[in-house]
Amino acid sequence: MRRIVISMVVVILAWAVGVNGQEATGAFDVHDMLAMERISDWQVSPDGAWIVFVLRTTDLAGNKGLTDLWVVNNDGKQLSQLTSSPAGDFNPRWSADGRSVWFISTRSGSSQVWQIAVDGGEAQQVTDLPLEVGNLVVSPRGGHIAFTMEVFVDCDSVQATRKRLDDIAASPATGKIYDRLMIRHWDTWKDGRRAHLFVRSVDGSVKGNNIVDVMAGMDADTPSKPFGGPEEITFSPDGRHILFSARDAGRDEAWSTNFDLYRARVDGAGTPENLTADNKAWDTQPVFSPDGKTLAYLAMQVPNYESDRWRIVLMDWKTGKKRVLTEAWDRSPGGLCFSPDSNMIYTTANNLGQSSLFEIRVDSGKAKTVVYEGWIGSPRVMANPEMKSSSQYRLLYGMDNLQSPVELYSVTPSGKSIQAVTRINAKKAARAKMGAYEQFTFKGWNNETVYGYLVKPADFKPGKKYPVAFLIHGGPQGSFGNHFHYRWNPQAYAGAGYAAVMIDFHGSTGYGQEFTDSIQGDWGGKPLEDLQKGLAAALEQYAWLDGDRVGALGASFGGYMINWIEGNWPDRFRCLINHDGNLDERMAYYDTEELWFPERDHQGTPWDNPRGYEKHNPVNFVKNWKTPMLVIHGGQDFRVVETQGMATFTALQRRGIPSKFLYFPDENHWVLKPHNSILWHETVIKWLDQWVVTKN
Repeated sequence: MRRIVISMVVVILAWAVGVNGQEATGAFDVHDMLAMERISDWQVSPDGAWIVFVLRTTDLAGNKGLTDLWVVNNDGKQLSQLTSSPAGDFNPRWSADGRSVWFISTRSGSSQVWQIAVDGGEAQQVTDLPLEVGNLVVSPRGGHIAFTMEVFVDCDSVQATRKRLDDIAASPATGKIYDRLMIRHWDTWKDGRRAHLFVRSVDGSVKGNNIVDVMAGMDADTPSKPFGGPEEITFSPDGRHILFSARDAGRDEAWSTNFDLYRARVDGAGTPENLTADNKAWDTQPVFSPDGKTLAYLAMQVPNYESDRWRIVLMDWKTGKKRVLTEAWDRSPGGLCFSPDSNMIYTTANNLGQSSLFEIRVDSGKAKTVVYEGWIGSPRVMANPEMKSSSQYRLLYGMDNLQSPVELYSVTPSGKSIQAVTRINAKKAARAKMGAYEQFTFKGWNNETVYGYLVKPADFKPGKKYPVAFLIHGGPQGSFGNHFHYRWNPQAYAGAGYAAVMIDFHGSTGYGQEFTDSIQGDWGGKPLEDLQKGLAAALEQYAWLDGDRVGALGASFGGYMINWIEGNWPDRFRCLINHDGNLDERMAYYDTEELWFPERDHQGTPWDNPRGYEKHNPVNFVKNWKTPMLVIHGGQDFRVVETQGMATFTALQRRGIPSKFLYFPDENHWVLKPHNSILWHETVIKWLDQWVVTKN
């Protein structure tokens, strides 16, 4: 086994040992995690001099997050708060002249578009529409803004949609009638509305409602639900058109991933043109080159498979000719931006337990690593229009790791001279004592190299034996990499005195598409073997791990794997923790909403390929169960429905196995409310302490 010790940039090392001589005062726990301020949606001004971003703080009294806009100079100086409101301010976008910022705010009582000058003054409301507004984008020439609203497709105005909603709310009957899937998605019941894209001209008027639905008549949403955002929408360089990604699949929607890129006129004339009809898989995230000649976007090649590798595709904007740029690059990029001379594309991709920053040559597709370590996202170029040489501009990106939440950094395109732009959480991270971490490898299934991470207990002392929290990631096409997680943070276990061990088993992302695809039809095979060999390898490499005191826990696919382990590796762990995991894969097909997922991973439907669902079905091995288990589930989880968790608890209780059931009626597939997160962590740590630490 090869051991890889992570060397970190100097500024991050400073956080681990203290900032300004300030030593850590306590072991990291859920309260430290919630105290961290979360940076997101950073945007660079047109002249490259300023950055606006969203900062989220936790309001424990209100049991929610609060979001405001902040600005900082590109060198990290002059950090200041741009908006301050008890309502939410988010989705900032610079005006074309860089003098103001457009954003969405709930301060009027609903989500509407606002604008604020960066040199001071009060924010001004721009829209006053009867429906909530989302996903704001701004034309590069400044003549238009665009945003989305949920409308009934057969209504001829947003006012008509509002009236129908009011009529439904006033009706004493509460029944809903459906004639096709999806009837619900993620955590929301469908009511017949679609998220349509609206364009508004910028004429200087406040609360102007001169809007055009450029998707009128389309039975489709933009952006993709539930996680798509403004990155799936862009204006053309001349401002005459707007591009968006949408899936217009009719009755096939629940088992289709055929999202296409559409081009619509900003005045709403004509019907949207499908630019990617030739590709039956996913197309999204359109970005134009600065010279306006090339449209770059992300595309998959395998239909009805959400974990296929993204390719970067280039389209000549004049001729429409397309070229796949990264077919030879076995990574899945995300978050594109061009260099000022249009010759390079910068992107990020999961990469051997990191999310690295890469440079892709437009002429050849050749990829070069710019920054390897850390969990990097959303690169941006900081340059004014005159900057062409790579020696004149810098790249902005967000980065977190296993010891720090996201902060903003900049780097030269050569990968040299990394500089911190923000240090918002530096003191908080220094005060919370965290465990050191390192990456290791071992020989997993078929003797292939598999990667894992180990996080030491926060109070680690050589010569002492420590219990182990064995964390299993979801997906299964996911990764437990060098990432500061707000739901499954290994430091929460390190702070409680455990060593955290995480394995990126076969099926994980960042190790090549073949590695990701390898578990189709084999959920309980290769992943289980990798987990078994990975735990054994960690125990062999790190003699201070106590192999007799180990608990395993996971969510989503990790929860499924906990149920699978309960019946197929029943003697290894002192206790198990299952969050939102399936018990019966066959029934789960009929319970869930995104049918393309089980149909791909289990290689068909339950009636066409019943063996694909029964081959590794945990419910078939309940007779072998014996390990104490804590079961957790959210009542608003429509991906893995609550009855799967209830059924797991029923089986445990009926077999007389020590077990508990923690139920959140108001949470979805994740636990998001701050006080629910506190209860989750306290319950989980208490369960581990009861069975792993104190049980003889």
